[in-house]
Amino acid sequence: MLHPSYSDLMKVVNSEVEQGEAPVVNSRYSIVMATSKRARQIISGDEPLVAGGAGKKPLSLAVEELNQGKIKILAEDEVMEEQELYDGEEIPAAAPEDTRAVQDETEDEEQEVTAAEETETLQAEMQEA
Repeated sequence: MLHPSYSDLMKVVNSEVEQGEAPVVNSRYSIVMATSKRARQIISGDEPLVAGGAGKKPLSLAVEELNQGKIKILAEDEVMEEQELYDGEEIPAAAPEDTRAVQDETEDEEQEVTAAEETETLQAEMQEA
Protein backbone atom coordinates (compact mmCIF):
# COMPACT_ATOMS: atom_id res chain seq x y z
CA MET A 1 0.00 0.00 0.00
CA LEU A 2 1.19 3.48 -0.82
CA HIS A 3 1.83 5.72 2.17
CA PRO A 4 0.54 8.36 2.09
CA SER A 5 -2.52 7.21 0.17
CA TYR A 6 -3.72 8.83 -3.03
CA SER A 7 -6.65 10.40 -1.20
CA ASP A 8 -4.28 11.90 1.41
CA LEU A 9 -2.11 13.37 -1.35
CA MET A 10 -5.18 14.75 -3.13
CA LYS A 11 -6.25 16.47 0.10
CA VAL A 12 -2.81 18.07 0.49
CA VAL A 13 -2.76 19.31 -3.09
CA ASN A 14 -6.31 20.64 -2.95
CA SER A 15 -5.90 22.21 0.51
CA GLU A 16 -5.12 25.64 -0.93
CA VAL A 17 -8.20 25.69 -3.16
CA GLU A 18 -10.84 28.09 -1.89
CA GLN A 19 -14.32 26.82 -1.22
CA GLY A 20 -16.44 26.85 -4.37
CA GLU A 21 -13.49 26.59 -6.75
CA ALA A 22 -12.71 23.48 -8.74
CA PRO A 23 -10.07 21.27 -7.13
CA VAL A 24 -6.64 21.20 -8.77
CA VAL A 25 -6.49 17.40 -8.66
CA ASN A 26 -9.51 15.23 -9.36
CA SER A 27 -7.91 11.84 -9.92
CA ARG A 28 -5.08 9.52 -9.02
CA TYR A 29 -3.74 10.00 -12.53
CA SER A 30 -2.91 13.64 -11.77
CA ILE A 31 -1.00 12.61 -8.66
CA VAL A 32 0.92 9.93 -10.57
CA MET A 33 1.81 12.33 -13.39
CA ALA A 34 2.96 15.06 -11.02
CA THR A 35 5.10 12.78 -8.89
CA SER A 36 6.64 11.07 -11.90
CA LYS A 37 7.54 14.44 -13.43
CA ARG A 38 9.17 15.54 -10.17
CA ALA A 39 11.01 12.20 -9.89
CA ARG A 40 12.44 12.74 -13.41
CA GLN A 41 13.61 16.20 -12.33
CA ILE A 42 15.37 14.70 -9.32
CA ILE A 43 16.97 12.04 -11.52
CA SER A 44 18.22 14.74 -13.89
CA GLY A 45 20.01 16.51 -11.04
CA ASP A 46 17.54 18.71 -9.14
CA GLU A 47 18.10 18.73 -5.40
CA PRO A 48 15.39 17.09 -3.26
CA LEU A 49 13.32 19.58 -1.28
CA VAL A 50 12.99 17.29 1.74
CA ALA A 51 15.61 16.38 4.32
CA GLY A 52 16.95 12.85 4.55
CA GLY A 53 16.87 12.15 0.86
CA ALA A 54 20.08 10.12 0.84
CA GLY A 55 19.41 6.54 -0.18
CA LYS A 56 15.77 7.10 -1.10
CA LYS A 57 14.41 6.49 -4.56
CA PRO A 58 13.47 9.58 -6.62
CA LEU A 59 9.79 8.63 -6.72
CA SER A 60 9.68 8.25 -2.93
CA LEU A 61 11.25 11.68 -2.60
CA ALA A 62 8.71 13.17 -5.01
CA VAL A 63 5.79 11.68 -3.08
CA GLU A 64 7.25 12.96 0.20
CA GLU A 65 7.75 16.45 -1.29
CA LEU A 66 4.15 16.49 -2.49
CA ASN A 67 2.84 15.26 0.87
CA GLN A 68 4.78 17.96 2.74
CA GLY A 69 3.54 20.67 0.37
CA LYS A 70 7.03 21.41 -0.96
CA ILE A 71 5.87 21.14 -4.56
CA LYS A 72 2.69 22.44 -6.09
CA ILE A 73 0.54 21.02 -8.86
CA LEU A 74 -0.76 23.77 -11.10
CA ALA A 75 -4.20 23.74 -12.68
CA GLU A 76 -4.30 23.78 -16.48
CA ASP A 77 -5.23 27.47 -16.64
CA GLU A 78 -2.27 28.37 -14.38
CA VAL A 79 0.07 26.36 -16.60
CA MET A 80 -1.24 28.16 -19.68
CA GLU A 81 -0.79 31.57 -18.00
CA GLU A 82 2.81 30.75 -17.06
CA GLN A 83 3.50 29.45 -20.57
CA GLU A 84 2.12 32.64 -22.10
CA LEU A 85 4.31 34.75 -19.81
CA TYR A 86 7.34 32.64 -20.69
CA ASP A 87 6.55 32.79 -24.40
CA GLY A 88 5.95 36.53 -24.22
CA GLU A 89 9.39 37.11 -22.70
CA GLU A 90 11.32 34.78 -24.97
CA ILE A 91 9.88 35.48 -28.39
CA PRO A 92 10.71 39.20 -28.71
CA ALA A 93 14.29 38.66 -27.56
CA ALA A 94 14.84 35.71 -29.90
CA ALA A 95 13.07 37.00 -32.98
CA PRO A 96 15.60 39.66 -34.07
CA GLU A 97 18.51 37.24 -33.69
CA ASP A 98 16.68 34.60 -35.70
CA THR A 99 15.94 37.13 -38.42
CA ARG A 100 19.59 38.20 -38.54
CA ALA A 101 20.68 34.58 -38.84
CA VAL A 102 18.36 34.06 -41.82
CA GLN A 103 19.58 37.31 -43.39
CA ASP A 104 23.23 36.29 -42.88
CA GLU A 105 22.59 32.92 -44.51
CA THR A 106 20.90 34.62 -47.45
CA GLU A 107 23.82 37.03 -47.87
CA ASP A 108 26.29 34.12 -47.73
CA GLU A 109 24.35 32.29 -50.43
CA GLU A 110 24.30 35.43 -52.58
CA GLN A 111 28.07 35.83 -52.14
CA GLU A 112 28.61 32.18 -53.12
CA VAL A 113 26.51 32.67 -56.27
CA THR A 114 28.46 35.83 -57.15
CA ALA A 115 31.79 34.04 -56.65
CA ALA A 116 30.60 31.13 -58.82
CA GLU A 117 29.50 33.54 -61.57
CA GLU A 118 32.88 35.28 -61.45
CA THR A 119 34.68 31.94 -61.75
CA GLU A 120 32.56 30.98 -64.75
CA THR A 121 33.24 34.36 -66.37
CA LEU A 122 37.00 34.00 -65.84
CA GLN A 123 36.99 30.48 -67.26
CA ALA A 124 35.06 31.64 -70.30
CA GLU A 125 37.51 34.51 -70.84
CA MET A 126 40.49 32.14 -70.53
CA GLN A 127 38.99 29.77 -73.12
CA GLU A 128 38.46 32.64 -75.56
CA ALA A 129 42.04 33.83 -75.19
